[in-house]
Amino acid sequence: MRTKPTFFAIGGAAILLAGCTQGGIKSASADNWGEANRQTMAAQIIDPDPHYDTANPVTSGQHAADAVDRYNKGQVKKPDRVRTSSIGNGGGGSGGN
Repeated sequence: MRTKPTFFAIGGAAILLAGCTQGGIKSASADNWGEANRQTMAAQIIDPDPHYDTANPVTSGQHAADAVDRYNKGQVKKPDRVRTSSIGNGGGGSGGN
């Protein structure tokens, strides 16, 4: 009955040796070492000369100053209620009993 321990030993060795193969999981080699770090840094670089499809919105310093004054005095204008969807709250029922 020594076949079970031998079977498990051979199976375990096969699993450990499978981790040494070159296929399957891409190993960290010289050509891709630090690639995740380079991708992360590249995503954080700001374009020094951006070109936008739309113009900058019109702003007013006086309008902003008036809003700050109203905030400090506790007289903030309440915004209009904006709905993000037009789906009703209709209830669905099951027809079977």
